[in-house]
Amino acid sequence: MTPAQLSASLLTVVQNAVERRGSELEVTAADVQLERPRNRDHGDWASNVAMRLAKRVGANPRELAAEVAEGLQQIDGVKSVDVAGPGFINVTLDAAAAGALARQIVEAGESFGSNTQLQGQVINLEFVSANPTGPLHIGHTRWAALGDSIARVLRASGAEVATEFYINDAGNQMDAFGASILAAAKGEPTPENGYPGEYIAELARRILQERPDLAELDPAEALELARERGYQLQLQEIQDSLERFRVHFDVWFSERQLHRSVDGQKSEIDTAVDRLREQGHVFDDEGAVWVRTTDFGDDKDRVIRRSNGVYTYFAADAAYYLSKGDRGFPHKIYLLGADHHGYVHRLKALAGAAGDDPENDIEVLIGQLVDVNGARLSKRAGNIIELNDLMAWLGVDALRYSLGRSPADSPLTLDPEVLKRRTNDNPVFYVQYAHARTRSIARNAEGVGVDRSAFEPSLLDHETESALLGALAEFPRVVAQAAELREPHRVARYIEELAGLFHRWYDNCRVTPLGEEPVTDQHRTRLWLNDATGQVLRNALGLLGVAAPDRM
Repeated sequence: MTPAQLSASLLTVVQNAVERRGSELEVTAADVQLERPRNRDHGDWASNVAMRLAKRVGANPRELAAEVAEGLQQIDGVKSVDVAGPGFINVTLDAAAAGALARQIVEAGESFGSNTQLQGQVINLEFVSANPTGPLHIGHTRWAALGDSIARVLRASGAEVATEFYINDAGNQMDAFGASILAAAKGEPTPENGYPGEYIAELARRILQERPDLAELDPAEALELARERGYQLQLQEIQDSLERFRVHFDVWFSERQLHRSVDGQKSEIDTAVDRLREQGHVFDDEGAVWVRTTDFGDDKDRVIRRSNGVYTYFAADAAYYLSKGDRGFPHKIYLLGADHHGYVHRLKALAGAAGDDPENDIEVLIGQLVDVNGARLSKRAGNIIELNDLMAWLGVDALRYSLGRSPADSPLTLDPEVLKRRTNDNPVFYVQYAHARTRSIARNAEGVGVDRSAFEPSLLDHETESALLGALAEFPRVVAQAAELREPHRVARYIEELAGLFHRWYDNCRVTPLGEEPVTDQHRTRLWLNDATGQVLRNALGLLGVAAPDRM
């Protein structure tokens, strides 16, 4: 019996109990949430539904709990139901009902854990969005890991998600980037406000190989060539780095698109100002155009076009936000770095000025800083720790898992000495080793003739099997919660607990017979449980973008 099946049965029992009392209260699935008791002596599942609903139906909580318990006792697969304290309902499943989950997981395969919690939601998820003027660094690395994992749990929960990288390829920084490359190509010092670093010299060398005459061109032509070719090369490096980090973006959106005017038509930024004005939140003052963002909680109104006719960065933000809606994304999630706290109210106010609901149509998540003990600054960039260097040093799996197992809003320090150890105090090794052990058990079982030709779930009656099955049953709920709260670290913490329960089960329950013992249905059934555990570990690691090795 799965938690979903038990929840459905509990809902029916509670609805019947409420109806018998003459109440017109509508009880929904949200009212009958099940939880795993911390103390396993209290059963497999617990519910506080009687305490939540008693007052609303005019009943004593413990009396209502007793009535619900009596109804649950009649459900096939329920071994016992107890009422504790002021009205907690504790449910214990019989071994066969609990054990049946192992087969369900194996047969579901990669789909186990998927749910429909967010079905119907269409989401644009933007993250990283680095300037294409240099390599990705450690700050981008954290958001790359988290953003991609958030996208994975959202999709696993039924949402339709497009991941998007906003390329900041318009503005003065691009001219400074081009000027830096051109200076390097000519052997000149880095210009004021330019970009230093060996990577600039590398870009210059690559461009000179293609255009040896670069330094001889007209200055304006040379600058444009250095800027545009350098931009293409640097953006390609960013894309390649992210793919190696197992982060794929569905959309690469160029800021230049917002400024572009075709055949005399208004640009998207021009149009954005008109559209905001139509909503009634734009006003003119001393020749400048303003958006009254204070109507939506911003600390001050924002200039969108200066009195000299030049648009502000806010104008591009507005056009970009509107573009997302135009492309069919009613819900937008922005993942921003720790230095972007000021954008939260600004973007929410922008959503309100655009006619959207700032509380429901936009989310702005702020991530805190991350550092690595003993990390050296990039030799190429000179003043940052590069993603490429981190991957080469620590490995993709260690990086992704470590960045994914902590809440985004907490500062994080990674210890390379721990991450490189092949011991149980290294969380990623601990979890990956558990998966590798399930595969080793399966190989050994095949070698001695243990297969899955029989399945008798009632034989899974050891206390470690009950605990392991209970944890496996939790996986879909953990995925749904991680998606709802945008917290993929819940998946990591879950599989660490699951790995611990699996190792304890392995120490107590054999899948292969000892010595000359015959192969029994208990061995065969335990193989199902072993393979189910491996499947859940594999599925969960996949949500974090981490490999599930067959051997360690």
